[in-house]
Amino acid sequence: MLLVYTQKCTPRIDYVFKHICTRILGVKVDFTSTIEAFIAHTGPKMSYGKHPIGNELFVQSIGLLQQQGIESTEIHVKEWEGVKAFFAVGEKSALPFDIFAAGFFLLSRYEEYLPQVKDEWGRYPAQESLGFKEEFLEWPVIDLWAQRLKEVLLRQFPDMQFVDKAFAEHHVINARVPYQYANRGLFRSLIGYAYDLWRFRMTPLLRRSQVLFNLRKDAFDTFTFAIDTLKKSKQPLAFFFLLGESAHFNENIDTKRQRFRSLIKYVADYKEVGVMFSHDSLSEYEFMKREKRTMEAITNRKVSATMNDYFAVSLPEAYRHLIELEVTRDYTMVYPETPGFRAGTCTPFLFYDLDYEIKTPLIIQPIAATTKAFKSLKLSEIEPYLNRLQHRVKEVNGTFTLIFSNTDFAEVGSTFWRRYFQQAHSK
Repeated sequence: MLLVYTQKCTPRIDYVFKHICTRILGVKVDFTSTIEAFIAHTGPKMSYGKHPIGNELFVQSIGLLQQQGIESTEIHVKEWEGVKAFFAVGEKSALPFDIFAAGFFLLSRYEEYLPQVKDEWGRYPAQESLGFKEEFLEWPVIDLWAQRLKEVLLRQFPDMQFVDKAFAEHHVINARVPYQYANRGLFRSLIGYAYDLWRFRMTPLLRRSQVLFNLRKDAFDTFTFAIDTLKKSKQPLAFFFLLGESAHFNENIDTKRQRFRSLIKYVADYKEVGVMFSHDSLSEYEFMKREKRTMEAITNRKVSATMNDYFAVSLPEAYRHLIELEVTRDYTMVYPETPGFRAGTCTPFLFYDLDYEIKTPLIIQPIAATTKAFKSLKLSEIEPYLNRLQHRVKEVNGTFTLIFSNTDFAEVGSTFWRRYFQQAHSK
């Protein structure tokens, strides 16, 4: 156990120390505000505050974790032994940066509470983030900082024990559009025919007819391929289906049809199935509740994992709704068109509500990228890019998560993602 002396153990201090020390490094941490208890402790210990008590291991605080509320703050990012860091402190500190304040800034998504410009879906753009602007978005910097802390602790306490976590892969399949032509209902199919005729798109017109007359399998119905691949793998994976209305008319399917519900049941027999909340439901708790209950009725299982359509996250309301719905894990914390670690970590973490200043039980799954984020790259560039991201996660024994789409596996055009998915789940 690591004992930390601080004048006052605030919820922020408790939250970030337990993520860095316990979740990442595998060390239990306890706190004391009594100098006598700290001096009497014979095991590993450190102080965290403005000034050291004496000659103990000391990490200087910039004060963010002792504050309440949200204030705009100027941040200067610098290089530190090959990794970017911010919130520099004085020479008396064992670390040149207050990694706990910096970690809290990233984990709590502090910057997303500040005044901002959002995109058309109400999302916080990657280009507005500190990680993107300072070019450290593609590194799990909190986990890297934790490794630097571990080195400092071992130099001071050579016999200190750490429980190393293992590298893990936990991928996800976004199944918001399970069919290209099937299961859309008569009206939407007629609209599709009219659109193809107006554009004189003969190939889509022919394929639509073949699918609707059961002469051809729907190109987006790749679930048998995915399940057959996953049967050979022990890795966890979750599928997310959209039950509410899509924001785009031409993406809507009839979710009440038996074919769609049978598909969900089929997938749920093999892997975890979660609900993707429709974009229009995100601001209405009762709508979200209804979509979750519908999924539970289809699968006859409690839904514990969720994702938001278009990866829209409005903090803190979106996550408060999930907590009320007793959701335990969320897979929305990603920039859909930009690879990287939005919260600066590749270790699952708890959502901290900055308005209420409380740590919540909702686990946020860090996502490295969606497949859509690589659409501007040449096929020959994608795999090396993915390997770099994965290597950075492996270096810190984190969790590497990609969000695939069932449409990635369609046997039309490139087969890159089919092959990559098979390779990833052949272990």
